[in-house]
Parts: sequence; C-alpha cells; structure tokens
Amino acid sequence: MAIHIVQLGSPRHRDEGLRIGTVRRPPRGVPKAEFASRNYYDVWFPNLSPSAELMQAGKDASNDAEWKSFAKRYRAEMNTPDNGRVLDLLVALSRQTSFALGCYCEDEAHCHRSILRELLAERGASIS
Repeated sequence: MAIHIVQLGSPRHRDEGLRIGTVRRPPRGVPKAEFASRNYYDVWFPNLSPSAELMQAGKDASNDAEWKSFAKRYRAEMNTPDNGRVLDLLVALSRQTSFALGCYCEDEAHCHRSILRELLAERGASIS
C-alpha cells in the first residue's frame, strides 16, 4: 500500500491502483472515454495542480532561483486549509490502499509532482 508518483501517459505499474491526474487540463486530443485506457488517469483531480498562473511560472523557470520560487509558491498553495485536508486524506489513504498521482511532465525534478511527493512524505505518507 503506497502512493506512486507517475508521469501520466506512462505504462502503469503492476500494483499502482487508481491513477489520479493532478493536472490543470485534460490531455489534448484524447477523447474523455480513453483517458484511462491510454494510461493518463482514472480520475481527474486538478485541485492538486498549481494554479494556472503558477503553472506557467513553473514551466518558465529556467534557473534554480526561479524553480525555488515556484516551489515555495506551490507549497503555499498546497498548505491552505482545504488543500491541507486533501493532503491529509491522501496520507491516510496511502496506509490503506495503493494509488498513483501524476502529471504529464517528463522530468519529475522540474514538475510540481516532485514537490507534491515531498509534501506527502512530510505528512507521513507511504510512498513508493
């Protein structure tokens, strides 16, 4: 039982469980009925993605200072009371079942999912 952090569209791991898309927008050009069968996600949950403005700042980050600024701002967004409760729920679920959280970015090191991984680990989630 654990949370798997994945790139959406990549092959699923054997014990991955439900795949949750933590992205602002659904995949372009893919019919909604095919999101799961094409390994994007089973459930779309944009609440865990950066705000539209912040998402652009993350994409535009071209150096360590800009990335650190993005990370700080994303952490602030995720630490609001509502988002904090969502993170706490995911932590509790990670102790009961396996599921995956993902984004489209190829490089996890420069993707909000790396920060999401850290936030969940800091709260005691089981992460594989």
